[in-house]
Amino acid sequence: MEEEIVPFRNLCSREYRGHEKKVHSVAWNCNGTKLASGSVDCTARVWHIEPHGYGAVKCVELAGHRGSVDELCWDPKHADLVATASIDKTVRLWDARTRKCAQQAELSGLNINIAYRPDGTHIAVGNSDNELTILDVRRFKPIHKRKFNYEVNEIAWNTESNIFFLTTENGTVEVLSYPSLRPLDILMAHTDDCYCITIDPCGRYFAVGSADSLVSLWDISEMLCVRTFTKIEWVLLEVPYHNINFNHLYHTGEYLACGSQDCFIDISNVQTGRTVHQIPCRDAMDSVKWNPKSDLLAYAEEDNHNLTGEGIFRIFGFKSAG
Repeated sequence: MEEEIVPFRNLCSREYRGHEKKVHSVAWNCNGTKLASGSVDCTARVWHIEPHGYGAVKCVELAGHRGSVDELCWDPKHADLVATASIDKTVRLWDARTRKCAQQAELSGLNINIAYRPDGTHIAVGNSDNELTILDVRRFKPIHKRKFNYEVNEIAWNTESNIFFLTTENGTVEVLSYPSLRPLDILMAHTDDCYCITIDPCGRYFAVGSADSLVSLWDISEMLCVRTFTKIEWVLLEVPYHNINFNHLYHTGEYLACGSQDCFIDISNVQTGRTVHQIPCRDAMDSVKWNPKSDLLAYAEEDNHNLTGEGIFRIFGFKSAG
């Protein structure tokens, strides 16, 4: 009888240290060769990660922000350009080869969200005052600004770059046309805050994580919910989801990684909704991101149990020594 193939069995996590304080966010570049991390220590770092996970790890520091680097994202068309959003009210575009800030924009609030348009032309930034700013990458100047009178959490474009999504405290996902930002739909997605959103690399689905302990999967063409991911104990404990991400290997989006206040990351099969693996963690999750070219999953925890105070992130997907 053939042995059943269990996804992610015999794989392990490796730890990476370098920041002086907690790591808030992690993100891979478009070809999967570099990982950027943003930290409370006011810096970002770019790491050269070997697929096998062995050998000396090289990293460079991107210094200049005067506040915590809460979010970052890579140019989807350029493997060496990374944008950082900081609570110092600036957004910066860095060239990882020179460690220099190539562009900088002074905005009006504490920046907590950032997303690149898939065609690489625009960057969306959300701040703690619920203001959305769209920057033209070439001139690095705002071309749209919109203030909301309710909490807006995460932001994202579809893969064709013509639809823009916002998750809100009202349990809704707002769907806007782009570039006009004209409202197309308001999806009543959850019974509590919608915290996060991620787009399937094939452009078929998007997933939404909520404070109601559910993750919902939506068909983009129909704007209909096709599945929810949950566990009974999570519903009872009302554990919110703060981070979700589709895998990108072979551009299938076959698996969805979900990070919450629970001390593990759940990896589910998108088509069945079933858990295929859980990664044990010590704390709640701040950021989870799949590599675009391999099944390596980078994640940063709140790290309340880290006694050294040094900023740590981990990458899951390496073969165990045994």
